[in-house]
Amino acid sequence: MTLREIVVRPRVKASVLWGLVGVLAFLVALQAYELATGYRYSPTVKAGAALVVGVGATGLSYLAEERLFG
Repeated sequence: MTLREIVVRPRVKASVLWGLVGVLAFLVALQAYELATGYRYSPTVKAGAALVVGVGATGLSYLAEERLFG
């Protein structure tokens, strides 16, 4: 199976992209917080929180799309 043979449904693709947007927005906000306060989180905490945000944003956008856009 090659990469060209993989077919992703548009709803799944949109949800994954929204998850990526959520992760990036979270990391930007965390960086701004760290710059404003001077407090630094460990990379492990950042990665764990970003993973939770990414999974949550992906799952919620998948579930909400059907209700919002029918």
